[in-house]
Amino acid sequence: MITAGGPSLYKNGKGCGACYQVRCSSNAACSGRPVTVVVTDQCPGGPCLAEATHFDLSGKAFGALAKPGQADNLRNVGNIKVQYNRVPCNWRGVAFRVDAGSNPNYLAVLIEYESGDGDLQAVELQQRGGRWVSMQQSWGAVWKYQAGSTLQAPMSIRLTSSSGRKLVATNVIPSGWQAGKTYRSIHK
Repeated sequence: MITAGGPSLYKNGKGCGACYQVRCSSNAACSGRPVTVVVTDQCPGGPCLAEATHFDLSGKAFGALAKPGQADNLRNVGNIKVQYNRVPCNWRGVAFRVDAGSNPNYLAVLIEYESGDGDLQAVELQQRGGRWVSMQQSWGAVWKYQAGSTLQAPMSIRLTSSSGRKLVATNVIPSGWQAGKTYRSIHK
């Protein structure tokens, strides 16, 4: 399930992909059961900026906090107090969706489903036979690299989380890669 996060959660895009366990108990419709959500966007204005920490939960996530049969009642409350904890994300692999604007000299990828911390501190690219080079964060979980010449595939991507954990997706971007396609690397 997903949520947008206020500034302290979204962290100018570096918090995109972080997982949290949230639960509510401040309303009669609250079940008290925790729900795990992943930050996928920045929360726009209003309470998102007024509160130190704000989760703008999807309708599905909001409803999942409710007692059986009470999802609509809880969603209709609007703004509720939640308790939350940062938790490791638990995905089966990591996905790299090549941005539609990518071309033979420029690569931008949306990084999804990174297990563990979820939020990225650094992303690096290694072209066939090359050295690791830093990618720049474009926005959210999109990272880009302007090569200045034709990119040499296959390409590997190395992710460094905010805790310093590294994950290498070897040759994840294949020869003949295409903009708009998603390439996956399975890690346990």
